[in-house]
Amino acid sequence: MLLDSSVLLQTYVEDCEVCCNPIEITAQFQNNELIQFDVTELGQ
Repeated sequence: MLLDSSVLLQTYVEDCEVCCNPIEITAQFQNNELIQFDVTELGQ
């Protein structure tokens, strides 16, 4: 996964590579540095 640090808050839904269930990925940047990265299982 590539993240663009010029976009301060990013949220994506991807399929887990292991179980194929959907997961939500959230990344937050400040001053071009990653300050928060969360992954949440969405279930089916």
